[in-house]
Amino acid sequence: MKWILIVFSFALTVTIIACGGDTQTDERTTDARDMGVEQREPDPRGIGEVTNVDLTDPLNEDMIRRGRQISDVKCASCHLYDTEERLVGPGYLNVTNRRSPEWIMNMITNVDVMLDEDPVAQKMLEECLVRMPDQNVSLEEARELLEFMRYNDEKHAGERDGGVL
Repeated sequence: MKWILIVFSFALTVTIIACGGDTQTDERTTDARDMGVEQREPDPRGIGEVTNVDLTDPLNEDMIRRGRQISDVKCASCHLYDTEERLVGPGYLNVTNRRSPEWIMNMITNVDVMLDEDPVAQKMLEECLVRMPDQNVSLEEARELLEFMRYNDEKHAGERDGGVL
């Protein structure tokens, strides 16, 4: 019985830590909304250093290959490729049709700020209940991941780049 209590306590602690966030911050945000304070419209590019992405057409096979390799190592344990269903984080399917290339790259390279300040990323966090970890992905690697996601959408959804600004 004692062992079960210890395991349960550990699991609860991990869950609380994984959810992140400061309850006081959440309360202040709620209070600001309740008081009629105007909320900032989300930037479809997200928040971060990426403000413009030049997309290739046709898709760049070398970037797809490298993006797949990066994804297999850093992303596949939490994200499924051929579905929108959540594993830990949301599935890759249709991501390039829902989000701009800039938003995707900023989410990959500027995770903490996006989760703390971007309303779209915050909504995803509320749904997933686990913060995406910062994988220290460079801008070049993020662009390769994006190219793989574009390829993945074309292959599994039949279309890509619907989220282009």
